[in-house]
Amino acid sequence: MRRRWAALWALTLCAAVATMAVPTTEASASGGPYTVSPVAGSLSGHRISGVYVAGVSSGGYMAGQLQVAYSSRIRGTAVFGAGPYYCAENNAAEAVYGCAANTYPDYLGTLESDASLWSAYGWIDPIGDLSGKPVWVYHGSQDTTIAASVSKDGAAFWSHFGAHVTSVTGTGAGHAWVTPYGTNSCGTTGSPYLNNCGTDPEHDLLTALLGSVSAANTGPLTGTLTQFDQDAYADGGSAGALDMSGSGFAYVPQSCSAGSTCRLLVALHGCEQGYDSVGTAFVDRANLDQYADTNNLIVLYPQATTGPSNPYGCWDWWGYLGATNYPIQGGAQIESIMTMVDALGG
Repeated sequence: MRRRWAALWALTLCAAVATMAVPTTEASASGGPYTVSPVAGSLSGHRISGVYVAGVSSGGYMAGQLQVAYSSRIRGTAVFGAGPYYCAENNAAEAVYGCAANTYPDYLGTLESDASLWSAYGWIDPIGDLSGKPVWVYHGSQDTTIAASVSKDGAAFWSHFGAHVTSVTGTGAGHAWVTPYGTNSCGTTGSPYLNNCGTDPEHDLLTALLGSVSAANTGPLTGTLTQFDQDAYADGGSAGALDMSGSGFAYVPQSCSAGSTCRLLVALHGCEQGYDSVGTAFVDRANLDQYADTNNLIVLYPQATTGPSNPYGCWDWWGYLGATNYPIQGGAQIESIMTMVDALGG
């Protein structure tokens, strides 16, 4: 059973860093990015003009939950390797066999009806707010963890509600966040789920979300990476009780710290890809800080961790915390992330 879960939940992607008094830029290794050493601190407010979400696998499903629950506040979504909103329907078996391998149907029509009904109840923002929102959906051609049909239904869900959807097939890509700084070959599905396919999907996803982007900073970064205590923002005051790590991260470019109006991207790792599993690999190599530096973009990196019903450190997209409200307003992880968004000024 453990082997089955390892194969399927390392799906969802799936070193401690010393605290520095001031941020320092680490020299780029061959083929790697310049990185900034984290500075211990808390989240502070900035001039935020818009909030966006992006994620991979379980982080992709969580990004979808955030977008639907708070569609009046979140302006667009990008996902690697994930399917439609509420796909698991509060059921771990459906998550594995319906929303990953697609052995079971994923009941797209029911999911669309649920979202409409919950909107009428006021459990989520008005579903009409999704109309016109940019949504970027990526599925690797070698991704056997999330079936192509599930990813296709994810795109169909957004289109059903009028979102402007861009669907991308990553030629040769396995189940991973694809980045020029990936340490795995393109077709790999394995830790740390950061694959190099010789492409730059971050340019494309940020263009889809923001409209246009300047070239990434490929030299030393100029901003600050804050390592903050997630307990301070966790619903109920304990990140660990919500299968969230003690530490989260936020990258703030120098321009945003100086008072420029900036946008905020919430970037959500997948299973076995959080800080407690692979350190800052996702933060350092997702190729988001490089674009943030040149595009007045703050990047928030919330962190999930392992728990009794969540041995691979996934985000809760099937109800493992035991509450049925996980995909709507009031869901513990959703509210914790939105509290971090609020603290940053979003």
